[in-house]
Amino acid sequence: MAVLTSTLRKLRHVASDPVLRRWLVGRATGRWSAMTSFTAHRPPYLSELHALSAEPGAVGFSELPYVMPDRHLDLNLAGRIMRIEPGEEGDLFTRDFDDLENYLALHRFAWLPLLGEEFDHAWLCSLWRAWRYAHGEPSAEWSWHPYTASERIVNILGYAQRHGLPGPLDDTLDVLGRHGPTVFNKLEYFGDQNTGNHLANNGRGLFLGGIALGREDWADVGGKILLEEACRIFRPSGILREGSSHYHLLLTRSYVECWLAARAAGRAETEALQVIARNALAVIPELFLPGAFPLIGDISPDCPPQHLSGLVNPGIRSGWVGLLSPEDFQALNDLMNCPPVGDLRSDGWLRADFHDWSGIWYAAPAGWSPYPGHGHQDCGGFELHHEGEAVFVDPGRGSYSDTGEAVSANTHNCLTVDGVDPYPVNRPYYDDTFRRDFGGPPPILEHEDNVVTLFHGGYRRLRGGGDVFRKWVSEPGSIDISDRVEGRGAHLISRNLVTTLPVEQSDDGVFIRGERCGYRVSGDVRPSLKPQTVWRAYGEGIPAMSVRFDVNAQLEWSGHIRVEAV
Repeated sequence: MAVLTSTLRKLRHVASDPVLRRWLVGRATGRWSAMTSFTAHRPPYLSELHALSAEPGAVGFSELPYVMPDRHLDLNLAGRIMRIEPGEEGDLFTRDFDDLENYLALHRFAWLPLLGEEFDHAWLCSLWRAWRYAHGEPSAEWSWHPYTASERIVNILGYAQRHGLPGPLDDTLDVLGRHGPTVFNKLEYFGDQNTGNHLANNGRGLFLGGIALGREDWADVGGKILLEEACRIFRPSGILREGSSHYHLLLTRSYVECWLAARAAGRAETEALQVIARNALAVIPELFLPGAFPLIGDISPDCPPQHLSGLVNPGIRSGWVGLLSPEDFQALNDLMNCPPVGDLRSDGWLRADFHDWSGIWYAAPAGWSPYPGHGHQDCGGFELHHEGEAVFVDPGRGSYSDTGEAVSANTHNCLTVDGVDPYPVNRPYYDDTFRRDFGGPPPILEHEDNVVTLFHGGYRRLRGGGDVFRKWVSEPGSIDISDRVEGRGAHLISRNLVTTLPVEQSDDGVFIRGERCGYRVSGDVRPSLKPQTVWRAYGEGIPAMSVRFDVNAQLEWSGHIRVEAV
């Protein structure tokens, strides 16, 4: 049955994706190259290693006293708040969830660092015992998936280093000791074309777990993974290559965390991890806009963006940064505020400040959304803020079960032709030659004085489709967006602007009511309004409105949109 289901799913992909069909024909005729062969779960730089020990080394953890909790606890499980009453913990780890990420957050103990330092420690002891009883033996279930096991050991040991381990101590150490071999045996390596940030997180779990548990072999392997994978997941400027600003914060946190642990333990990886962390930190001020930190691409279920706000605001002890020791907090702040090591624009991100406007634009360097990655089909998507107020924002995505329109350019601040995304869906087996032939040239983002321009050729693949040119021109109190789409024949041109501010229709456009002023938005056609959601964290959204400019036009076509502060 599973084979049949998989086969049907693949057939549906082929039927619905003309680009995939073209690739299959080209592969059959030898025009496109096959994926490079690889051994799953074993990156080449670890090919000679075969096993890790499950025995803890010399550790000095204290044991938390076991008492029953006497009041309720609210757990944040990837955007779902679940209230637990004393006595209900025994059933918690056998519950089903509609969203797998809620289940995984529970088993990762991802809720633990979100509770801060003031919650009743009795709850951790009680919940750990309940988890240990139901899931303490390594298995092939989701509760022992290598990413989940890596997160769990980091979250439990991070708390234990500040307060102590839930007991019984010997039993807890025995269970934690099994995490290292379990993660190592199923490392999330799937070849150069299909390995994302999960492998680096596996390395984080082994590295931090190895240091805390006195397991040098874990730490050695984890350190090797962290250093090797940094070359894969970060681009030359220091930005994460996966197309998500929140995931950049998350992976920056991970490398800062590992650098601080290496520094405290006198590890050989300290200097190299410091360079990686510094470069990733240096990017963050370039992403930040006066109104808020733009959440472009996926929002990770691992923690809300607010939990990582200390990485955005140096000197602020909040969220994860608030859990650091005074020494680590000072070391982190000393490392921040360095200039980026490369040009963010060449890595797909453009930040521009002009007059009373600030904006950020994103276009994946190859046009195709990174794979694997957490970006959306949002080539040329942008946020615009005016005098510190977020006027047009990226909508993000509410959950990983939301597909299609949730990641489509049609729901982002983008221009589309015939409702089709600017670039095809990316797949790991496509080679670079195929991507160039069917995706056109890479997009170009440029900024000079008060003008930002975007060019891409992604629509050349459509019958009659051609190149797209967009230009944003800023003056004090106004932004003019001019568009040109080349090609031939009749096509539907759609442009979208998303705002969380109140919007009302006017005679020639719409009026957006901001806190400091209003914004009159008009264009070559009268826009329509469509309710939408903007996501502020995984599973946590606020109402928004999409201002849509749709026109059936003969190509070549030109149009414009004007935004005026009034």
